[in-house]
Amino acid sequence: MLFGRTPVLPTPEEALTGRPTPSFTVPDRHTVLGNPLLGPYPQGLEVADFALGCFWGAERKFWQVPGVWTTLVGYQGGYTENPTYEEACSGRTGHTEAVRVVFDPAQVGYEQLLKLFWESHDPTQGFRQGNDVGTQYRSAIHTHSPAQAAAAEASRAAYQKVLGGSGYGTITTEILPAEGRPFYPAEAYHQQYLDKNPAGYCGIGGTGVSCPIGVAKAGG
Repeated sequence: MLFGRTPVLPTPEEALTGRPTPSFTVPDRHTVLGNPLLGPYPQGLEVADFALGCFWGAERKFWQVPGVWTTLVGYQGGYTENPTYEEACSGRTGHTEAVRVVFDPAQVGYEQLLKLFWESHDPTQGFRQGNDVGTQYRSAIHTHSPAQAAAAEASRAAYQKVLGGSGYGTITTEILPAEGRPFYPAEAYHQQYLDKNPAGYCGIGGTGVSCPIGVAKAGG
């Protein structure tokens, strides 16, 4: 579908209809962290949603962070109910490949997760991430509170300044409320994919430009 053509987001009318319930079962627990994948989550934990390209490598970035309780991958920001991977990759659902990060704010702050998000991909590429081309690979943050929204917007503005100074273009990252944009968990084989397949494909790569929020320098 995408060879020789520029990816285009579908309208709600053009998107696949989907289904009222998932067509597959999601595993109970995280293969690395050991905690449940699906909510409700313990009191005091918070949820953050990020899309930064292929969700296989993106998820691993976040489960390695101390204070992250669980992670799971899925589809978010589109129109199709309970999509499958094949449907999302067709470009006809409007979804991103997203990572849901459940974290303890007493151990890791949302700004630290934003810093990791920005530094783990190139947010200026539009409907692609490296060699991965398609609307599902676009950069996005779906926020769960006004505080998250404000932090995300401020971090985007701060990172734009340093990216521009390093020769990069305009950030194309969407920052939108998670409300009204359901997160649909992906199939079992996508969850913690790089733990199950240590030599598996990982298309995640940053710009090398440190994001000036949280700590002063980019981590290794």
